[in-house]
Amino acid sequence: MKSLLLFALSLVLAPALPAAAKPTVYQCPMHPWIKSDRPGDKCTLCGMELVAAPAGSQTAAADPNVVTLAPAAASVMGVQTSAVTRGTLVRSLRVAGVMDDDDTRHRIIGARMPGRVEKLFVNYVGAEVREGEPLATIYSPDMLTAQRQYVERLRAGGAFPESDRAAARERLFNLGLTAGDVDILEHTLEPTAMVNVRAPMSGTVVARHVYEGQEINKDQTEREARLFEITDFSSMWFVFDAYEPDLAWLRVGQNAAITVSSQPGRAFTAPIAFIDPNLNEMTRTAKVRVVMPNYDHTLLHKQTAYATVRLEIPGVLLAPRSAVLQHGAEPIVFLQQPEHGYVARRIRQGRVGDQTVEVLAGLTEGDQVVTEGGLLLDGQAQLARAALTGSAASGTEAAAPAPLAVPAEDRSAESYGRLKRLAFAAADAAAVLARDDLASYQKQLPALRAALGAYLDGGPTEANGPLARQRNSLLRDPPDLRSARRDFEPFSTELADAARGQHVPLREGLHVYQCPMAPVLGTGRWLSRTAEIKNPFFGSAMPECGEELP
Repeated sequence: MKSLLLFALSLVLAPALPAAAKPTVYQCPMHPWIKSDRPGDKCTLCGMELVAAPAGSQTAAADPNVVTLAPAAASVMGVQTSAVTRGTLVRSLRVAGVMDDDDTRHRIIGARMPGRVEKLFVNYVGAEVREGEPLATIYSPDMLTAQRQYVERLRAGGAFPESDRAAARERLFNLGLTAGDVDILEHTLEPTAMVNVRAPMSGTVVARHVYEGQEINKDQTEREARLFEITDFSSMWFVFDAYEPDLAWLRVGQNAAITVSSQPGRAFTAPIAFIDPNLNEMTRTAKVRVVMPNYDHTLLHKQTAYATVRLEIPGVLLAPRSAVLQHGAEPIVFLQQPEHGYVARRIRQGRVGDQTVEVLAGLTEGDQVVTEGGLLLDGQAQLARAALTGSAASGTEAAAPAPLAVPAEDRSAESYGRLKRLAFAAADAAAVLARDDLASYQKQLPALRAALGAYLDGGPTEANGPLARQRNSLLRDPPDLRSARRDFEPFSTELADAARGQHVPLREGLHVYQCPMAPVLGTGRWLSRTAEIKNPFFGSAMPECGEELP
């Protein structure tokens, strides 16, 4: 009995035995899903030696939907996040246009009677005139006859009906006399064949069509009978072209900040007065007009001007533009998770502002999204899937994140390869169109059709995608360059967008250019093997029209 008590007491007083130690897990500092339970193993992707995983992460259940990074890896990759907020979406539209004169303050002075120009009081363009000042003196027998008839009726008194005198007086006005000229005639009763052409308004003479001694005939057309043109530059019109996508942002009454090269450092602010409801059929643009005061005449006629139109839409859910990645046809963001995890989240994107985008679905206010390093995370996710495929052969444990929220066909290497071949074929076709070489384009069409057919036959995503609508446009054999370019432009634009979505230009060294004056769509894009802009939609007519897209 005593020995039994001593044994029990020894069990109570004895120090507790340590629990069985859990095996150490080793992982790659740069690719933390590559793991092993043996020290000294190396990463199957980058060759770095595996290190002991941080405490707590070894037992945590790996979430296949999350790309997990060690703190050191996140710092090396430069991963940064920002919060999704609700605020004001700001868009600044920058445009170029021309300063034009105000059409409501433009006058054309023509000859209302045949005759001969006896004297010019204004004989050069640019002269400033005031309303009522004489511009020219014209000798006109028709004017002399009309004045005599009116004077005869005035002298006859009641011998002529009042209606005859009124008709004779009205004829003088029709021939170009002013009310002041008629009053002088009524007081002097002395008809004259000389009549002064006077300025109908104050302004600047912008055109002069006659010289002293020039004959003015009845048979001249309206344009030939023009004498002067006067405009009032105290008010100017700034006119610019707005493309169809930009019209959604423009409203009458919005302020535009306008700058001109002749006034460096100075900005003129005026509201939009008119947006033309009729689009230009060729350029797919609408004219927008801003009326500006110009009392000091610092704004010059027909000079180039630049404007910034700022639009604000309050109360929308906003995410940084740098957080949104185009993965296939779907915009995605990487959402921060606990313990340095990041998960790809599909969103529904609305309007795009200067620094932020409108989020219609997929995120909530306060979510932390990756703004720097998102492409690297996307690459890590791709490598994780590759590592998962080869984990059994390497003998290491690979915990890869779940596939991104895009169709599986778009992620396959076969689909990427078909898109790559189509992109290069389109770049070659664009190059020959830029050289105005129709014969070479017709020779390349079979290869381009074959590449497009192979891509569209690759799966349901491709077969039902935007490029499927362009199959018929390449089936026709174009008879001339204009037809070839009109068929090629929509196809090229859709392909450039699809290639950018799959990062083909970035991976393969291609360049994407955009033309803001494309004849079919208004804004067209094309792929190129070279860094030199060679526009395939205009060729030698406008070879350098365009800009490179990132």
